[in-house]
Amino acid sequence: MAPSRSPSRKERLAEADAALAGADPVMARLVEGMGPCAIPVRRLPGGHFGALARSILYQQLAGKAAFAIHGRFAALFEEGTPTAQAVAALPDTALRSAGLSGSKAASIRDLAERVVDGRLRLDDLPRRSDEQVVDRLVAVRGIGRWTAEMFLIFTLGRLDVWPVGDYGVRSGFARANRLPETPKPKDLMVLGEPYRPWRTAAAWYCWRAAEDKGLSAG
Repeated sequence: MAPSRSPSRKERLAEADAALAGADPVMARLVEGMGPCAIPVRRLPGGHFGALARSILYQQLAGKAAFAIHGRFAALFEEGTPTAQAVAALPDTALRSAGLSGSKAASIRDLAERVVDGRLRLDDLPRRSDEQVVDRLVAVRGIGRWTAEMFLIFTLGRLDVWPVGDYGVRSGFARANRLPETPKPKDLMVLGEPYRPWRTAAAWYCWRAAEDKGLSAG
């Protein structure tokens, strides 16, 4: 008997769509009008370290400025691939010359040093639960829960992440459900329970709803 084949990501997202459509009428309408769900998994130079460094660099910056700084940062490394060892060996002046603020340079260095000395084992993260990944990442300077959750979604490809601290998710949920006000994170956590174990896909539809001018809250 041939071994069973693991479902592809496309097949899992199709399963998510079917489950969400059956969860409630509002989500069914979003799936029908905006589906199929297409959450990307990013493969960046430098792997997990490169993804986390990019997340830190992009924080609180407009897209073009962040893109430019990230490009100059990547250019500091061979083939544009940042590694923890290479970052740890760089002087602060090199990081600042790429346009990093003092705070972001310190955050990138803290990330690199934790990887180099073994306090943060990036190769171990795929085997950990979502909460274990979050706990390990938020110990790094400059990485909060939202950044850790985006790493879970877009780098590790986890499908049951419900980022209630993300304003786009809260806003999209309110618009789709025609709520008079945007739900607070603690309230949205409860409201998202019916979407387990596909809350990442539900969040994706909330992001789409937040961008859809045809929907209105209230």
